[in-house]
Amino acid sequence: MPRTRLLLALAVVLLPAPASAQSFFEELFGIGRAARPAQPAPRVAPPPMDVPPPESRPAPAPPAPPKPVVIKAPNDDGAIGQDLQQNGSAGSLRLERAQGGGLTARITLDGTKVSQPTESCRVPLNGGTPIALADQGRPNGVTRLASSDPVCPLRMEILDGSVLVTPQTEPDICVFQAADCATTPKGLWGPGAAALVTRAQEFDTARGSADRAVRENYKVMTQRARREDVRPIVAEQAAFSADREQMCRAYAREGVHGFCHLRFTEARVLSLATRLGIATSASPTASNTPRPARRRPPTVEGLNPGFDPQQPE
Repeated sequence: MPRTRLLLALAVVLLPAPASAQSFFEELFGIGRAARPAQPAPRVAPPPMDVPPPESRPAPAPPAPPKPVVIKAPNDDGAIGQDLQQNGSAGSLRLERAQGGGLTARITLDGTKVSQPTESCRVPLNGGTPIALADQGRPNGVTRLASSDPVCPLRMEILDGSVLVTPQTEPDICVFQAADCATTPKGLWGPGAAALVTRAQEFDTARGSADRAVRENYKVMTQRARREDVRPIVAEQAAFSADREQMCRAYAREGVHGFCHLRFTEARVLSLATRLGIATSASPTASNTPRPARRRPPTVEGLNPGFDPQQPE
């Protein structure tokens, strides 16, 4: 006991500060830092063995080149035997099959009088009798026909339920001096607006598909072309949009149904596909894509065989 008291006295004299005294006593009685277990050093996880270093990793594969988009060429029967009008509101055009084969056309053009431009006039080609049409094949992916009228020769391309007409005169005006009538037959000849408005949503959806097909085919053309040929392709794409807008703005109620924009765009898809060397009859059209058949649920014993639980009552 005397020895313990002596040690305590020396501690008080040598360590007058409270913090130092506390540390001394902790070390003296084995409760200080010396009695605490040593903290292990932090472990560093080794790098995974199956991941190669960055310099040895394979480079990512280049993206696959775009593929051309092809749609099915329209069936000529969709336009043959139909009463079509220029821009859906003027004149008349009716394609018919001839008895000996081939196609004929009955065409009446609306125009304005040469002597009185404020007055309208009408001219039936060939006196109103059928005009024989020459089949010129499918240079742009659709059937092309040509009439040989001496005053107003026409080129016709059969689209889906319509005919794209281009005069073979310069400028695109046919002047009939005997009838004192000037006409401009160029444009899309199709149904009247009343028959198209109810299908506006269908045309809008199909046009989205056709627009994407045009962009993809132009992209393929630019990648395949030589460097000096890229600029003309880009200019052609810009001209296509301008030509479509200029032609279709005259179609009756085009802003409501969009029929002309759709048919003009589909014609461009077919033309590009033909230039890319793709058969235009390999896939369904953008506007007539078949829907997958609906699977009928299996019959469950005890239920009405004609009952479909997925259909509302």
